[in-house]
Amino acid sequence: MQVYVCVKHVPDTAARISLIGEKSFEDKVAIKFVVNPFDEYAVEEALKIVANEGGEVVIVSVGKEAAVASIRSALAMGAHRGIHIKTDQQFLDSAIVSQALKLAIEQDGQPDLIFTGKQSVDSEGLQTQYRLAVAMKMPVVSGVVNLNIEAGKAIAERDVGGGAREVLEMQMPCIIGATKGLNDPRFPKLPDIMKAKKKEVKQIDLSSLGIDQPAATVELLKLETVAPRSKAKMLNGSVQEIAENFIRIMKEEEKVLEDNK
Repeated sequence: MQVYVCVKHVPDTAARISLIGEKSFEDKVAIKFVVNPFDEYAVEEALKIVANEGGEVVIVSVGKEAAVASIRSALAMGAHRGIHIKTDQQFLDSAIVSQALKLAIEQDGQPDLIFTGKQSVDSEGLQTQYRLAVAMKMPVVSGVVNLNIEAGKAIAERDVGGGAREVLEMQMPCIIGATKGLNDPRFPKLPDIMKAKKKEVKQIDLSSLGIDQPAATVELLKLETVAPRSKAKMLNGSVQEIAENFIRIMKEEEKVLEDNK
C-alpha cells in the first residue's frame, strides 16, 4: 500500500514570536519549529496501516529549507522516505499548496491513501485537504478519530459535537484529515533518529512544478501579536456593590457594554 502523509513545518505553540515588519517573523534562531501537531496523528496512523497491510509511507512537505527538519522527524517515527517541495515564502495560499502536493505525489507514484492533519496550528486555514481532494478527484473526510481499512474501503469516524459521531465509508484512494484521539503518536528513540538522517528526502523546487496562479487567492495583509491579558481583579463588597462595580468595569474599562443612559 502506498500511503502519503502531508506535513507542515510550524512554530512550536509555546514559542515566543518576534515580528519582522508586518508580514514576517524571525524564524532562524529564536523560534523552535516542529511537525504540525495534528500531522503527527496522520503519520502515526499511516505507519499503523502500512505495518498491517504492507507498503511504504512517504512524507510530503511544502516549505522553506528548514522544513526538512520536520520531514526527518516524521522519518524518525518510521516513515520510509520524504519529498520536500522547496519555497522561500513563509506563507503560501492553500490553493497553491494543494496543487504542489498533488503534482509531487502524482510524479512520485499512485497513492492508496493520503493523510493530512485536521488543520495547521499556525495559519489554521482548514482548506488544504479539501482543495487537494478536489484537485485529485478523491473523497475526503477530516477530524477523523477512528479509521478502519476493509476491502479497499476506508471507514472513518469523526466527532460532530454533543458526544455524537459520524461514520463515513469511502472508496480508496481517499484523503483522511487526522485529529487528536485517532491514536497516540510514538516518540522516536535515538537509533530511529540516527537512521532517519540517512533516509531519502527528494528535493523539488516549487517553481519547477509549473503551477498556474489561482484566479482567487488569500493574501496575508498583516501579522499582529496577541495583546497581553489584563490582570485579574478581585471585587469585594456586598452582592449589589460587586454587581455595580462589575457593570462599571465592563462599560468603562473593557468597553464590552454600552451605557444606555
